[in-house]
Amino acid sequence: MDNISHEPEIITIAPSSNGESNNFKSLQKPKISIRQTFAALKYSNYRLWFWGQMISLVGSWMQTTAQAFFIFELTHSPAFLGYVGFATGIPAWLFSLYGGVVADRISRRKILVYTQIGMMFLAFILAALTFTNLIQPWHIILLAFGSGIANSFDAPARHAFVNELVDKEDLVNGIALNSTMFNTATAIGPAIAGIVYAIFGPAWCFSINGISFLAVLYNLYKMKLKPVVKKKNDNSVLKEIREGFGYLKSQKNIMAILLITTMLSAFGMGLVTLFPAWAVKIFHGDATTNGFLQSARGVGAVLFALIIATINRYIVRGKYLAISTIALPILLFAFSFNRSFVLSLALLVLLGGVIITLYNLANGLIQTIVDEKFRGRVLSFYTFTFFALYPLGALWIGTLAEYFGSPIAVMINAIILLIFGIAIWILNPSLRQIN
Repeated sequence: MDNISHEPEIITIAPSSNGESNNFKSLQKPKISIRQTFAALKYSNYRLWFWGQMISLVGSWMQTTAQAFFIFELTHSPAFLGYVGFATGIPAWLFSLYGGVVADRISRRKILVYTQIGMMFLAFILAALTFTNLIQPWHIILLAFGSGIANSFDAPARHAFVNELVDKEDLVNGIALNSTMFNTATAIGPAIAGIVYAIFGPAWCFSINGISFLAVLYNLYKMKLKPVVKKKNDNSVLKEIREGFGYLKSQKNIMAILLITTMLSAFGMGLVTLFPAWAVKIFHGDATTNGFLQSARGVGAVLFALIIATINRYIVRGKYLAISTIALPILLFAFSFNRSFVLSLALLVLLGGVIITLYNLANGLIQTIVDEKFRGRVLSFYTFTFFALYPLGALWIGTLAEYFGSPIAVMINAIILLIFGIAIWILNPSLRQIN
């Protein structure tokens, strides 16, 4: 499929209906406007999605932050932080491609309702075990595995669902606002979790997460969606997956973008896994320190996501994707050497911004050029690069930190990413032309 550009060009208007003139009028290239930042919010269904997900994601980040610090308190092992991330990702290897087929076959809203209910019950189980002091590290790993199963079906449907909430011209903006929503929760949730954890304990963080799912479930129920006709398909799931792979092989640009998200997930996100150990061993802090580290990354992600939402129509997105691929390891290097808490928070703001820029631009480019027939399956490949490879990266960096220390582990990942970023820049110049 040809690349579809969102770069504004000179627009021509047809002659007036009164027939007085046969001349065409041309409009000047539009200026960047703050209105473009929030364009997708003019759709009522998207507003319901945005605010419901925002509330739910704050709860999810509270649980993620509290759970990581809790298991570190239970085990005092950076490796166990990697084990939990790995358990979350195992289901992605088993089910995510199947989840993409399901997202192309049945109602995406229905899929989201089921997955959100499943994750809500898992949160309440974790809270109950913690309240009763029955919790063991293996319980947390098992429940993380269950959440991974739900995510394998939730993620492809969630990413593809935006296409049903906004018109095509605002699709990239909707994707960018999704990132803003996600990372606003990343900024708020961990900070709240750190305070709640310190005052009331981790069980209340898990309970609040369970309750927060009610917001997105209620708003999914309230949506008035246009009927989406799903063509009857008698093909087997395996045949559908093979067709998806065949389509993907024919799309060189999408393949290059997925390679970037693969490396980002495997080697760029590992630092997040080490935040609890970094808070205790490097900064001699506690759960609140861990929450501030997470939130600093979220603040940067929100700021950069808003910038992308504003300017995405006015930039060559492939060029900025390639630049960000090199910028990320440079910032990781700087963070690995730094021992100042304040400067670390500033670096995490930049790191969070660059990471979300990479994911945002990658997601937007894929959704712009993908054939609708394969949208769910291609997005399952995209989400696979995160949910399947991030846990492997977590296991990798956790093991490195166990033997060599957290700063050396981050430095090794930065070296790998820098070599990759330079290689992409030199060997694939066409990437910088994609828009």
